[in-house]
Amino acid sequence: MRQPDRAMLSAETLTIALTALLADAAFGWPDRLYRRISHPVVWIGRLIAALDTRWNRGGRRILRGGLAVLVVVVAAVLPAWALTVLLRPLPGSGVLLGLLAWPLVASRSLHDHVAAVAQPLTAGNIAGAKQAVAMIVGRDLSDDPAPIARAALESLAENTSDGITAPVLWAAIGGLPGIAAYKAINTLDSMIGHRSPRHLLFGRIAARLDDVVNLPASRLTGLLFVAAAWSAQAWRVMRRDARHHRSPNAGWPEAAMAGALGIRLSGPRSYHGVSTPEPWLNAAARDPGPQDLLRGLTLYRRSMALLALGLLVALAA
Repeated sequence: MRQPDRAMLSAETLTIALTALLADAAFGWPDRLYRRISHPVVWIGRLIAALDTRWNRGGRRILRGGLAVLVVVVAAVLPAWALTVLLRPLPGSGVLLGLLAWPLVASRSLHDHVAAVAQPLTAGNIAGAKQAVAMIVGRDLSDDPAPIARAALESLAENTSDGITAPVLWAAIGGLPGIAAYKAINTLDSMIGHRSPRHLLFGRIAARLDDVVNLPASRLTGLLFVAAAWSAQAWRVMRRDARHHRSPNAGWPEAAMAGALGIRLSGPRSYHGVSTPEPWLNAAARDPGPQDLLRGLTLYRRSMALLALGLLVALAA
């Protein structure tokens, strides 16, 4: 009996992952729902902010930060586990649990945010494009279209991994508790995992844990971009340049996208007037332009279709 149980659970988690991906691609997270109940990531963020205020002081900040990680992950996983136990006996439980996982995938919102940059940029409205890209990146930008397109494409590549592939992958592995745990860790990293003086110690465990849980998805996202582009150049650039990126994970999807589009990404940038000399990915290629942003969105849609197809094939196997 144990072998059929494992197969059933695998089918259930794959159904959860596929349902969440398709529901978000179709509907996003509607404004009406956000106004009524906010969003699960906002709930997680409030808990993180409260722990940051109360525990990020005094000595032993690494230990305190690790305890904050534990509290937040447990707070996210326990209700997800309880809902799984409650709903599993019902017909169509995988779909029901997938609908609960739906807000933890961000495929529609990522596409819409990047498209909001592409539309004014291709129309020559630099001010509008800068305003839109400021919603997704925090770097300083000039009035040249190239750095605006580059920032948007880098955000698209990295957040495809963090916002879609990783949560879908962890849902396929661990069901609703798996995607809840991932989203808690990823939100912890975004709020306290950066290298600011305040969070250098308190957020260290959150940052390292986020690197670990994103490792498989970053490589998979790079492969999805390579497959969606059907490009040997994308494969070569990813293998050659991904490890040069400042992040152990972001370089894989960014390098694959750079190779697929025939452009260079990453490279030097400035934050609040302070320049950081980052290495280029696909350094010999040209700078991206407005049309490359549209091509990047097409590549993104194709790669997400491949991800959904892969889940379908695994479910049918």
